[in-house]
This record gives sequence, C-alpha cells and structure tokens, in this order.
Amino acid sequence: MKKFLVLGVLFILPIVAYLFFASGVNNFAKLPVLTPAISDVTNFKSLSEENVSLEGKITVLSIYGDNVEGREGNAFNLNEKIYDKNYNFKDFQLVVIAQDGQQEQVKSLLNELSSTIDIKKWKFVFGSKEEIIKFYKSLDTNLKLDKHLSTSHAFIIDKNKSLRGRQENNNEEVRYGYDTSSVADLTNAMVDDVKVILAEYRLALKKYNKKEGLK
Repeated sequence: MKKFLVLGVLFILPIVAYLFFASGVNNFAKLPVLTPAISDVTNFKSLSEENVSLEGKITVLSIYGDNVEGREGNAFNLNEKIYDKNYNFKDFQLVVIAQDGQQEQVKSLLNELSSTIDIKKWKFVFGSKEEIIKFYKSLDTNLKLDKHLSTSHAFIIDKNKSLRGRQENNNEEVRYGYDTSSVADLTNAMVDDVKVILAEYRLALKKYNKKEGLK
C-alpha cells in the first residue's frame, strides 16, 4: 500500500504543480500595458537596409543616440542577460535606435557581439535628432534622454506596439524601463518580465492552435 501511495504522489504531484503554475501564468502573470500603440520605427533607416518594424514582434528596445560607443557596456549586459536567453523565440527581436552618423560605431559593436553569439536579431536603426525625440515622446514615460539622446534603460514592446512594464504597487513606482547598466536590475526584474510576456504569447498560440485543430 505504501509503495502505491508513494508512486501515486510522485505521479500526481508534478501534474498538480504544473496545472497550478500554468493557470497562474494564464490568469495572473500578464505584464501590464503602460503606453498603448507607440510609434513604429519604420521611418528609421536600418544598417542592413531591411525593413525593421515593432509590429508583430516582441521587442526589447534601446536608444543609444549619438553615444553608441559609450553604451557598449549596456549592450553587452543586454546581450548576456536578455538576448542570449530569448533570441531563439521566433518573434523576438532587440532593436536599438541610434543617431544617423553612428553607423561605423554600430558595425564595431556588432562585430564584438558576434564573437559570442548569433546577432541576427540585433536590429540597429538610424534617424535624425528630431526623429529620435519624436519617437521617444510616443513612449510617454517618466524617463528622460540624456544630452546624447541616449538612455541606459531598455523597454519591452509587445506585438501591438504597446509599451509593457510594471504598474505602481506598495514596493515600487511604475516601471517603464529597465536599467541596462545594472546587472541586478536586469536579473531581478527584466529577465522575469520578458519571460512573462513570452509565456503570454506562447499560451495564446497554444489556444489558437487548439481552436484551429477543433475546426
């Protein structure tokens, strides 16, 4: 009897745990929309002349302005903590907005990043000062660009071009972005939030495929 009881617990417990956490992600772990329908980056020129868009993609967005060289540390932190773990997700991309004239600095940065990982989903786009300022205003955050039109914060954008983040609660203020100069901030906040939004779309895809299969 004890043997069957132990086997039953070992068999049933993992299933119960899975159902519990799966329902938790489905019902509670939704990353809030903070700014709906921000501007797209289709008017910016890409390094490879491909068409880069936020529409239909889960995007980690950074803005380096005219300070690409000064943001190399931020890029390496993002590469290690966020990109490396998620670039195999089909609709994931990492987009960086830089000021026109920074192309050579970007090529140098990409060359360094490519020494450790496939950088095909790193997308750099270039625009004028006015275009960068106009785009950044559409994010509607409480964060400001520095004198280089740059910020250490990265942002999570969903497939509908909406800015996702954390709403204000008892422990912290509204979180519009994640400080990429802080490995702790990436590890303790952004890693989890990217997991949440990817899980959200995975669950949506499973539900869609299930419905299609029933037709």
